[in-house]
Amino acid sequence: MLKLKSFHFTLAMLSWLAIVSPHVLAAPPIKVLAAGSLTGALTAVIKAYQEKTGEAVQADFGPAGLLLERIEQGEPADIFASANMAHPQKLADKGLATPPVVMARNRLCAKALPEFGLTKENFVDRLLDPKVGLGTSTPKSDPGGDYTWMMFSKIDKVRPSAEAILQAKAQQLGGGKTNPPVPAGKTAPLYFFEQHKIDISIGYCSSRQTTPDPAFTMIELPAEAAIRADYGLSVLTSTAASHDAAYRFALFIMSPQAQGIISQYGFTTVAEAKPNP
Repeated sequence: MLKLKSFHFTLAMLSWLAIVSPHVLAAPPIKVLAAGSLTGALTAVIKAYQEKTGEAVQADFGPAGLLLERIEQGEPADIFASANMAHPQKLADKGLATPPVVMARNRLCAKALPEFGLTKENFVDRLLDPKVGLGTSTPKSDPGGDYTWMMFSKIDKVRPSAEAILQAKAQQLGGGKTNPPVPAGKTAPLYFFEQHKIDISIGYCSSRQTTPDPAFTMIELPAEAAIRADYGLSVLTSTAASHDAAYRFALFIMSPQAQGIISQYGFTTVAEAKPNP
């Protein structure tokens, strides 16, 4: 009698699982921690991937240096997309992630209000003008700040003492833990431009939209100041919930379809579709 009851219980459980398994037993979403500058591009890539595969992807965007800290402290994730190669390489060196591959490239640009009259030709002179306010991201917490400090060092080679001057005047307005507060609904650069705290903002040439913000003039930096940014992509081998799913999405990011989407947001891609000969 006991065996018969056990059989009926097992049969009932199997019937229940057959009904609810598509929902209860569905694979967890692929969790991605990604640089804030990838917000627009990677969100669009995720949408395309989900439509193509039906697999769910959850992304959390922020300063890559702070995301690195979270991973090192044990936060579970599947993929790390950083605005530099150093952070994912650090994880790889510890055996926590695959060696990073370059998923996209970016570069630094300067932004100002149109009436400021910023050009590629006058950029360095305006930047060094004591009366000109300069806004940057936060070094160490955000690769965007690290790249800006690299730019200061590069300018110093043609303008002696420029590095010290620019480091001293730079206002670290974003990408860190203790930046000045910004009202809800405002971006840091726009808010501080409006408050007349800065006249030039240094950031990436990419955008979170596919079209430039008409409120600003954005210029490419001259050769003596130009900095390239390589973005690194790694699968987190220590905490990934599903390695197969993580690798599938990572490979999709490197596909011509995804690279085409990324290029629409101002990035230089590393994989392009080529027509048949």
